[in-house]
Amino acid sequence: MKNHTQSNKAGMPEGRPDAVHPSLKALITTGDMSPDAVNYFISGLVSPLVEPGALTFLWRGEAVSLELLRWIHAGVDRLVFQRLAGSDLWVLRVSVQDGGRFEYKLKVAFPGGEEWVLDPMNPHRAGDPFGENSVAMTFGYAPPEWSRNRGAPDGLIEELKIESAVFGRTRTERIYLPDGYDTNETYPLVVIHDGGDYDEYADLTVSLDNLIDAGDIPPLIAVLIEADDRMSEYPKGRRHARYVAGELLPAVIESYSVSKKAEERILLGASLGAVASLATAFRFRGVFGGLILKSGSFVLDPSKLSKRPHVVFHRAARLVDVVRRAPALTGTRAFISTGELEGLADDNEALADLLRNSGVDVMFKSSWDGHHWHNWRDQLRDALIWVLKSRADE
Repeated sequence: MKNHTQSNKAGMPEGRPDAVHPSLKALITTGDMSPDAVNYFISGLVSPLVEPGALTFLWRGEAVSLELLRWIHAGVDRLVFQRLAGSDLWVLRVSVQDGGRFEYKLKVAFPGGEEWVLDPMNPHRAGDPFGENSVAMTFGYAPPEWSRNRGAPDGLIEELKIESAVFGRTRTERIYLPDGYDTNETYPLVVIHDGGDYDEYADLTVSLDNLIDAGDIPPLIAVLIEADDRMSEYPKGRRHARYVAGELLPAVIESYSVSKKAEERILLGASLGAVASLATAFRFRGVFGGLILKSGSFVLDPSKLSKRPHVVFHRAARLVDVVRRAPALTGTRAFISTGELEGLADDNEALADLLRNSGVDVMFKSSWDGHHWHNWRDQLRDALIWVLKSRADE
């Protein structure tokens, strides 16, 4: 996999006027850095300034130092702004890959402390359970049109209570039904791990409404599954798999018109949800015929475990060992995706090769993005089209 993450950390490279955004170069050429001139320059601007292959970030204010913090490669990447002499305008130019995005915050250092803040000159935001980040979109990237509310008929969300002997309590799951749901018809089923977060942070239900309305995917039923403690339930796998295959699925079949075909029963998950999806498919062979695994927390190279001490990665590595030794999961179609800016990229590509070599029909896709909900949203259309593709079309 190519590494596209080289960055210019100097902000304004000396001796390279071609490396300055044209509008900023025009300001510098005037030699006027007065407050009025800077006010005029930034009026109406949105940061970052976008051009092919580069982004230029702007910030205005008094600070001791200023850094851009990106969530990439399983850590925080720090890029340093430069202050333009004679002004309170700070500038950072970053080399990027076109057609991608990343999320970030600004670290503003001042006498006596520092603060991590959203970019005040950038209106684009993305959320997750930990809060909001600013979003940098590179040249040629735009959120998918089908992820926006465009007036498609809304599906219906219902709650289904499941008396779980596996977990020893009643669990309540949300069920998505397509517009025009008809009990005389049968529908594909997609079990979506962390479904509530997927809906809140990745435009899940509006995307399903749009994709069904456009005819890109057939009308389907989705279970927006939730775990009380995903860090424990998902990587352990056994109890979760017994619940999904032995309790959740029968309850959904009893209450709704779900297809009896394994190829029309799909498991979808991102991060640890991908681990749970794969574990369930291998423990209950022939029950689910489709997998959508996004940025899975997999470890295929045991040497990496020394740098990933958390127990979830060790459990994921053991799952991969089981997959290697297990009989081929034939008759299964899988969509595997990753972000090139996340620390899991190589492992997910290796997993795609492993499953493909074991007889699974695999589509693999990567994007210049990180371990983020909007990355997983952007891959949804291709994923569902691939796993729900009719066998008759092959």
